[in-house]
Amino acid sequence: MTFEYKTIEKPIENTLLKEKGSKFIGFAFPVNNEVELKNALEKIRAEHPKATHHCYAFRIGLNGENYRANDDGEPSGSAGLPIYNQLLANEITNVLVISVRYYGGTKLGVSGLVKTYKESAKITLEEANIITKELEIEIEIQFNFNQQNVIFTLLSKFDAKIINFDSQEKASIVAKIKLKYKDEIVESLQNMQFVEYEFLS
Repeated sequence: MTFEYKTIEKPIENTLLKEKGSKFIGFAFPVNNEVELKNALEKIRAEHPKATHHCYAFRIGLNGENYRANDDGEPSGSAGLPIYNQLLANEITNVLVISVRYYGGTKLGVSGLVKTYKESAKITLEEANIITKELEIEIEIQFNFNQQNVIFTLLSKFDAKIINFDSQEKASIVAKIKLKYKDEIVESLQNMQFVEYEFLS
């Protein structure tokens, strides 16, 4: 099973490519779900309302199983697909790449478009810092207050991030743990008395 994936560290905006009078402005955004995706697309449409085309491609999911390539009115396969292929070439996922075109009066033809959209996506992603992220899930653990040291020690041993800690008589903690350590953490928790846990994501 895969426990990590490659993505981009932060958004890249406004890379510029000119071809026969047309301007192609490139953007790349790290996105984790459809909501973030939609927000990024709407932001660029709002920033460039007069652009001729907003072509884009994205991959979401550990193996990029949720993907789309959109030509936005350009000839079929001439824009979205070349952009999508750059995501594949970089082996990245949870990324949206948009190429905004302002038409300059000279037609580029299908092969010219393919080349230019590919180049626009390529130069945009060349500016991005590609990072490896580990998959995480959230766990909520409930335990008696006097067990907190044992629980904290266990979580820090496995490099967990504490999100919330409620120190009542019956204490509870919400933490993000790396998926690759899930089985070991569960095994340790199952060996403790008065401890309950559940996964939140």
